[in-house]
Amino acid sequence: MTRLHTALVAIVIVICGLGVRALWDGPVAKYAGDALYTALIYALLVLLWPRIRPWTAGIAAAALSWMIEFAQLASIPRWLQPLLGSTFNPPDLLWYAVGAAMTAVAHAAYTWRG
Repeated sequence: MTRLHTALVAIVIVICGLGVRALWDGPVAKYAGDALYTALIYALLVLLWPRIRPWTAGIAAAALSWMIEFAQLASIPRWLQPLLGSTFNPPDLLWYAVGAAMTAVAHAAYTWRG
């Protein structure tokens, strides 16, 4: 996957996240946002390391999302809260894993095809 493709995927993920928030409200938007947040982290990892294997990137993206979620149990500076969140929510952990797994499957399918 080229860096250009990866950058385009990251842009599409951001657009999807903004679209979900604009079109829906409540748990659907929140949990879709969680999955897309991890998908964006995944895309950024692939952008930084283009040769990273899909499952390695998936595990790393999920782990980073989980670390950020658990950091919310401590005090996150107010200026970082829009990016990192402010309230620990256990169901978010599942949706981060879903986002990482779905992105890894899509990446694996793309690399297998390509």
